[in-house]
Amino acid sequence: MKHLTLALFLFSTILGCKEDPKPEVTLPSNLVVKLALQDGVPGRVNVIATAVNENFYTIIFNDGLNTETKEVNDGKASHTYGESGTYVITVRAHALAANFIESNDTIVINIDPTTTSDGRPLKGYATPLSQPGYSLVWNDEFEGSSLNENDWNFEIGAGGWGNSELQYYRKENTTVKDGFLSIEAKKQSSGSSIYTSSRLTTKGKRNFKYGRVDIRAALPEGQGMWPALWMLGENISSIGWPACGEIDIMEMIGGTSNGRSDRTTHGTIHWEGNNKDHASYGTSKTIAKKLSEEFHVYSIVWDANSIKWYFDDVQFNTADIKPSSLSEFHENFFFIMNVAVGGDWPGSPDETTVFPQKMWVDYIRMYQ
Repeated sequence: MKHLTLALFLFSTILGCKEDPKPEVTLPSNLVVKLALQDGVPGRVNVIATAVNENFYTIIFNDGLNTETKEVNDGKASHTYGESGTYVITVRAHALAANFIESNDTIVINIDPTTTSDGRPLKGYATPLSQPGYSLVWNDEFEGSSLNENDWNFEIGAGGWGNSELQYYRKENTTVKDGFLSIEAKKQSSGSSIYTSSRLTTKGKRNFKYGRVDIRAALPEGQGMWPALWMLGENISSIGWPACGEIDIMEMIGGTSNGRSDRTTHGTIHWEGNNKDHASYGTSKTIAKKLSEEFHVYSIVWDANSIKWYFDDVQFNTADIKPSSLSEFHENFFFIMNVAVGGDWPGSPDETTVFPQKMWVDYIRMYQ
């Protein structure tokens, strides 16, 4: 009798320890997914998902090796694809983490690229090789894999270059590739400088008096960036600056404050005034986009009467050089291309300045 009682006790105890059955989970229903490409942002997809009885959503953007998963409560998420293609977007509406319903939808991305992988713009203004009323007397289209040293010099060094600039100019920051010259400004120590860049001239090799100059270029951007396409009088070594004269075909002072703008090109001349001081005259042109976003053509038309500046074939400045006090501008000049970092005019880079920065030059053409 004792054995029977014990058996009944054990049996009842075992029954009492049996786990309660798990409550049944109600899955969400009526999952609806809407995909939309965002205007003005290439490759960007916006997702809006709705469902009934959901607690949260998981949205998976299948992007090759860079799949991105986002967990959201409101069913909204966005992703930017970097390349054209057909992609699957998976949306899950969850009751619990392991309990969900799923929708798989495809989106076709067609991206019209604006730059190459190394940042060179693919669009912009261009001028023809021939110009009415002129003959092409010299040009560099930057073909091949190196700078033509029969035409160009590298100026090397630091020390401010008369403008309190911060960079050290080196040959290594210049590249010729795929028909383009690039000058790269880097945050890189060299000597006592913490930035490097390049400065090229045609001094002693290509000198000109009067004509039309076309330079197709895309510029760097950011606080402290100072790219320039310009000319100096060939006699600078004997009479110095500003007596030799200076023609700034293009200067840009990067940044967004204190009159600085990544959207503004300056056209200026400098000379020695009547009191042996520095005199200058110039004006500027501002456009809606940054000058880094597309190529533009910076031009001057220079004759015995005037120097006229053009931006994409539209004139924006004229200097009368007939007065005898402007005799500097009736002599031979050579070309300079450089990207300065910092200096009296642009000020120093700051935390908003992104390095490296490049100036791209497609061609330089001299007509007479």
